[in-house]
Amino acid sequence: MKTQISIIGCGWLGLPVAKTCIEEGFSINGSTTSKDKLDDLKAFQIKPFLISLNASGISGNYSEFLTGSDTVIINIPPGLRRNPTKNHVAEIKHLMLEIEKHAVKNVLYISSTSVFEGEANFPIITSKTLPNGTSNIAKQLIEIEQMLQENSNFHTTILRFGGLIDDERHPSNFLAGRDNVSNPNAPINLIHKTDCISIISTILKKQLWNISVNAAYPKHTTKKDYYSNCCKQKNLPPPSFNYSQESKGKIIDSSILVQLLNYRFKVKP
Repeated sequence: MKTQISIIGCGWLGLPVAKTCIEEGFSINGSTTSKDKLDDLKAFQIKPFLISLNASGISGNYSEFLTGSDTVIINIPPGLRRNPTKNHVAEIKHLMLEIEKHAVKNVLYISSTSVFEGEANFPIITSKTLPNGTSNIAKQLIEIEQMLQENSNFHTTILRFGGLIDDERHPSNFLAGRDNVSNPNAPINLIHKTDCISIISTILKKQLWNISVNAAYPKHTTKKDYYSNCCKQKNLPPPSFNYSQESKGKIIDSSILVQLLNYRFKVKP
């Protein structure tokens, strides 16, 4: 009998993760908030569910979605940039209670390295560094991480990705020609979608639970050099940078992830 995994959020990252898991022999339940995508999921042999989270509860057939799953992957963006007053913590709390009720053994929570504050001295952030972010997004992600880790009814692994990119979703496309881009001397912390998928797959295959790991490609050139070079390669107008304020940033060290997973990054951002 195939091991069943439920993936909350089969979008830009979740869908290729689901497809990879199916190729590796897992049975996948996948959620979307769009009716139009249900047939797309089904076409890839993903059992589709229309599920939405909000601060007051969960809508959709979440009971069937969770029943029989050994693992739940929570892969949904907080949505706080569009809606700063949103209570993402409450959304995940409702989901967590249902995960508990349905006796799911493992939770893989896709978080972000934005839980760490950028500073002028560009601190090296390891998986042992305590999150200290002060933004609304960071505070809610930190609370969710702690909430999941403190729940003794299932095992939780926290996977914090740096800036997510692929060839189409590349930040240089958005920064091209922009003026007064901040933090020109800050180090970049990016990771290609190919590596994201591979890291998630490795965690699932190795059953690495009750850990927290950070994931970013281990080369950290400056923001100015990286985006200027990317725009040049793509024949895009380069951005101009604001040097009036001191750059703040951080260096995400993925060495613990590399050791635990015996992992080698595949794609240079």
